[in-house]
Amino acid sequence: MLRIGNMTFHMGPSAIGGPDDLEAAILEFIAAARSSLDVAVQELESRPIAEALIAARQRGVRVRVVLEGDYLIDDNPAPDPFQAVGAHEPNRVLFNALLRTGIDARTDYNAKIFHQKFIVRDIDETGAGRRAVLTGSTNFTPTGTAVNLNHVITIRGAAVAREYDKEFREIWDGTFGTSRQRHEPKPRNSRVSGVRVKVLFAPDHAPEMEIMKQMLKARQRIDFAIFTFSQSSGIDDTMIALRRAGITVQGVFDPGQGNQSWAATRGIAASGADVFLASDRQGLGKLHHKLMVIDRQVVIAGSFNYTGPANALNDENIIIIGDIDEDSATGRQNQADLAGFAADEIGRIIQRHGRRVPPAAP
Repeated sequence: MLRIGNMTFHMGPSAIGGPDDLEAAILEFIAAARSSLDVAVQELESRPIAEALIAARQRGVRVRVVLEGDYLIDDNPAPDPFQAVGAHEPNRVLFNALLRTGIDARTDYNAKIFHQKFIVRDIDETGAGRRAVLTGSTNFTPTGTAVNLNHVITIRGAAVAREYDKEFREIWDGTFGTSRQRHEPKPRNSRVSGVRVKVLFAPDHAPEMEIMKQMLKARQRIDFAIFTFSQSSGIDDTMIALRRAGITVQGVFDPGQGNQSWAATRGIAASGADVFLASDRQGLGKLHHKLMVIDRQVVIAGSFNYTGPANALNDENIIIIGDIDEDSATGRQNQADLAGFAADEIGRIIQRHGRRVPPAAP
C-alpha cells in the first residue's frame, strides 16, 4: 500500500504475491462510513463485503447499491425456478440479503455491460476528508480480491467525490449508458494532495481519446498491465507509433484475452515493444488490471478495458492521476511516488508471471 496525503493505492492480491490485501482495503473503506455509501459495482459475490454493507446499514448508514443484472440471471434457467441452483446463485443470495436488511439494491438499466467498480462514501458530510471514493479494477468477488491481479484506489476529498456522486445519481435515476439523453459537461481537473486528478466516465466522455492524448505526452516510456486490449481500440495504434518514435513500451496482457485473434498483443510486440503474457502459474487467475503508467509520472487506472465497446457502450470509469507538465515540485514528487508504485507492480508481475511474446510470433 502507498498513501500520499489523501490518496491511497493498493495493489494485489497478497495471496498471489501482490503487496496488498484488496478485500481488506474495501472492508476498511466501508467500515469508515458515517452517513452514506453509494455502491456501483458489476458484481457482488464476496460475502465479507456484503456483510460489511449490511453492518453499515444496521448502524444507520444509508446504503444504495447498483449491480449488473446479468449476474443475477442464469443463461440456462433451472426447470424449477424455486430451486436455488445455478452459477450465479451466490450473487442472488447476497442480493436478497441486502434487500432483507433494508438496503435499496437495484440492477442496472444498461443493455450492454455495467462495468463500474466504485463506492462514494459520506457525500453529505462536511468534515475534512470525510467525503471519499473507492475505485479501481477490482470486482467485489472472491476471485477479484484473492485470485486475480487488481488494484484499488481511495481518494478523500470533496471535488473527486462529487464527480463520482454525480455519476451515481445518474445511474440511480436510470439516465446513463445508451439510455442517456443529456449533455455531459467537460471532465474537470481537481487537485488532491498537490496532484492533478481527472475522472472520466464511459460512454459519456469517450475515455479512449483521453488515454491517447495522455500517451502522446510521453517522453520516455509507457508501462501497462491490461486485461482486455483490442486492435480496434485506437490505443494500440498510438502505442505502436510511439514505440516507432523511440518511446520505450513495456506491458503485460492476460493470456486468455491477449491470445485472441482480435487482441493488440502481436501488433504491439511487432513494433519492438517488450510484451508479455501473464502465465497462470503460482495461483494466478487472471491479470485483471486496467493500468497504464506514463514516464513514471502519470497513472491511468479504473475499470476501463481498452476496447471499442468499453468506450462507446459500457458503463466505465477511468481516473488519471498526475500530469506530465506538472510544475509544482510537491505535486511532481507525489505523482512520481504514486506512478512509481504502479510501475513497480507492473514490473513485479512481468518478473514473476511474465512470458515474453516474440516480435515475430504468429
